[in-house]
Amino acid sequence: MPSVETFDKSRVTPMTAGSFRHTVQQACKRYKAAWAELGKLLLQVRNQALFQEWGYPDFYTYCANELSIRRQTADKLTRNFAFLDKYEPEVVKAPDIVQAAPPFEVVEVLAQAEERGQLSAQEYKSIRDSIWNNEKPVSEMRRELVERFPPPEPTPLEGKPAIRRVLSLAKKLVGEMHSTN
Repeated sequence: MPSVETFDKSRVTPMTAGSFRHTVQQACKRYKAAWAELGKLLLQVRNQALFQEWGYPDFYTYCANELSIRRQTADKLTRNFAFLDKYEPEVVKAPDIVQAAPPFEVVEVLAQAEERGQLSAQEYKSIRDSIWNNEKPVSEMRRELVERFPPPEPTPLEGKPAIRRVLSLAKKLVGEMHSTN
């Protein structure tokens, strides 16, 4: 099987709309974009405390027990959707958000960059078209964004297993405090 680097794209036959190949591609796009619908719904569950009406003590218990979603995944989905809602409110209100949403991996990098103060509204506008046009593979687009908005270097203490566990517990505690307010 040839590697991706040596693959000759010029040998690929054109795709016909309505073909089985096109159907597979469209299903893949819907699958990859479904994160936005779930993020939107989870944000509503969390913000309106609907989990309490359903008998759950907190948002993360609801996610874990009813949806089999870990806290980290729930946080990523809600943070990324909130980012999308802030910068693309018209897309969020679209009836078919699943078709409209950019790849999760790309939005995740941008949401993290914004949290760190690396991404301004002006900067988002300058890169917006490249995110939405899907001309590049997701992995390439993500790599370029990570290079442009690099995560902070871990401190020497963060590399030690015991310190990592303490930091993880502290982050969980902060998350619990936020979910109870």
